[in-house]
Amino acid sequence: MDEENPVALADICLAWICLNLRQLCERRSDGSLCFHRCPVFPQELADQLLCRMAEEGVLNDGTIGIFRSHEHLRLRRALLRSSHLSAEPFRLAICPHRLQELDVSRIKGDLTVSDVLLSLANEECRESLQKLVLTGLDLRGENVEASSLSFSALRGVKSLGLAGTELDDSGLEDVSALPLLEALDISNTNVTDLRALLGCQASLRSLTAHGLTCLDMTPAQLLYVLSHLPGLRHLDLSDNTLNADRDCVVKQLLEEPGILPSLVSLDVSGHRELTDAAIQAFVEARPGMTFIGLLATQAGFCDFFTGKSKLKVAGEANIAQISEALHRYSERECFVREALVHLYSLTNDSDEPQPDVLKLVSTAMQSHAHSLHVQLLATACVFNLTSQDLAIGIPLRLLGNIVRQLLAAMRNFPNHEQLQKNCLLTLCSDRILQDVPFDRFEAAKLVMMWLSTREDQTLQRMAVAIVSILVSKLTTEETTQLGAEAFIMKQLLCIVQQKASVGVVDSTLKFALSALWNLTDETPTACQHFIECQGLELYVEVLESYYSESSIQQKVLGLLNNIAEVAELRTELLDEDLVQHVLNLLQSPEVEVGVSYFAGGILANLASSGEATWNLDLELRNIVVAKLHSAIMTWTPPEREMVSYRTFQPFYPLLDSSQPTGVQLWAVWAMNLVCGQNAPHYGKMLQDEGGFALLKTLITHPNTHNDVRRLAEGILCSLEQQQCLG
Repeated sequence: MDEENPVALADICLAWICLNLRQLCERRSDGSLCFHRCPVFPQELADQLLCRMAEEGVLNDGTIGIFRSHEHLRLRRALLRSSHLSAEPFRLAICPHRLQELDVSRIKGDLTVSDVLLSLANEECRESLQKLVLTGLDLRGENVEASSLSFSALRGVKSLGLAGTELDDSGLEDVSALPLLEALDISNTNVTDLRALLGCQASLRSLTAHGLTCLDMTPAQLLYVLSHLPGLRHLDLSDNTLNADRDCVVKQLLEEPGILPSLVSLDVSGHRELTDAAIQAFVEARPGMTFIGLLATQAGFCDFFTGKSKLKVAGEANIAQISEALHRYSERECFVREALVHLYSLTNDSDEPQPDVLKLVSTAMQSHAHSLHVQLLATACVFNLTSQDLAIGIPLRLLGNIVRQLLAAMRNFPNHEQLQKNCLLTLCSDRILQDVPFDRFEAAKLVMMWLSTREDQTLQRMAVAIVSILVSKLTTEETTQLGAEAFIMKQLLCIVQQKASVGVVDSTLKFALSALWNLTDETPTACQHFIECQGLELYVEVLESYYSESSIQQKVLGLLNNIAEVAELRTELLDEDLVQHVLNLLQSPEVEVGVSYFAGGILANLASSGEATWNLDLELRNIVVAKLHSAIMTWTPPEREMVSYRTFQPFYPLLDSSQPTGVQLWAVWAMNLVCGQNAPHYGKMLQDEGGFALLKTLITHPNTHNDVRRLAEGILCSLEQQQCLG
């Protein structure tokens, strides 16, 4: 699969251009853009740039101006679908090119079919154009005469897509006069009579005609037209809204001997009353057939259609048929929904990764981002396809695309309980949260917004777990921004309050404490919000209530240590009862080293500010400093990783020669701890931040205590032996 391979260099470059268009361009007097400097693009690359701009949503009246320079950006395939474009910018950019293919389907703006035809005034372009797709456009503007709307000048067109336009019988006559027309899509138009197609019976090879609600022909008349199209190879009469009379037409078509002898593809999805026997007989009579569409027909379940053969089936009998349906009908919401219903049933007990199926679901979600029914079904299928260990066998890039679609669904339908639950269930995966590339900042906000209005305990536990892991993966800047969101802080504290009020020790409480700990890491703003939200008072209660729970104590002290690192907030912690409680935890032989370690961090930071800011009894400060020294000398580093740091910056002020020995000793012990666990990472951090020089200064200073000196020398010696310092 493409997702398993590195991204192509050309794709990386095109994505970069799309992201930096404004910087690469200057404005003309009419507001359109042109490149400051533009080399001659290879022709295929120019096509790819235009297509990529449309896909990324950056193609509009201004940016399309870069393609006016047809000497440097020569287009052959102009794919502009779903872009925001007006008639005049489109004409100026597209008219000069000798196009072979033009796709302006579902353009958002005032561009009409008439505008497109008028823009193709270039004689060379009219002769070269072979494929034109106008799906979903209005036929003509208010001031355009009906007589000006004519396809007759496009003499070279072989493929024409007019689905979803107001095409009527006179328009069909005009189209049918095109001498080279081979493929025609007139689905969901106002056509009432197909007899005009007899005008192109010699050339027509493909006819797509679903959703013709205005069609006014008897079954006999319709079969007459089809019987006079002997060269037809592809026929699509699918539709889940056709009435019983139309079903009757399809039944008669299947039973008509000798009709459409050249057919290789027939789509009759949506016609409910078809039988396997009739369809099998039709296919067997045409041995060249390669595709049959049977979704929502109650057919396709016999061995002839489910066995291995060259015949592809879009149906619902098995995963292969459903995959074909999702591929064929990706832009047709009703059929996507139908396929997803059956896919969900068939993937409830999946035991093998199916990345190809997951990719089809991702495409469906992207194509129908604002359809609740599609998103609800798709998110349920995504969970089935990624649950348990299935996500391990799926490429990271594909999982990243899936997560982006899940976040979009959460954003678009914030109040739909089941959809949000589906998304949370999928996100609650170690593979996704730890390894997959996606916007974790946005995800954390979305999950917290959902959590703030829900009380379901199971979902609450899951949501808090997700947030806890997401926050630990954010950059310092992102954490600061997230910590500034008061509702997030309040919601997490509310969960801690709920659990603490009844003395519960569960994963929800632990995850909430971890999230708050990570949220305040090196983020003074978040620490300030924590205090303003009465978090300090709550944490003092938790310390007292969970005295025997080391895991709870460690998380609480870790957050208080984050606050103690902020010089401006230290006075908030200078409460005699709190300091005494933390001092007891520092010395207690009953607590784990992790608890003592963070207790020591709080006390070291509080004592580091000097006597001038210590507003408690000075004798207590002397006791704190002395107990720090004696307690640290008894610590043994744990075998497992206890803590990690993004920077050593908070430690450097503690190493100053003016600091008490106990304060210095705690900082050096902390640095030694993490350097021993991951020497390459922390050795580089020390060198990049200038910590190496600070340690050497500490070692050589005459007032440095021998215990501090020995530990600092041990750090440098160990890092040098492992070649972690230059």
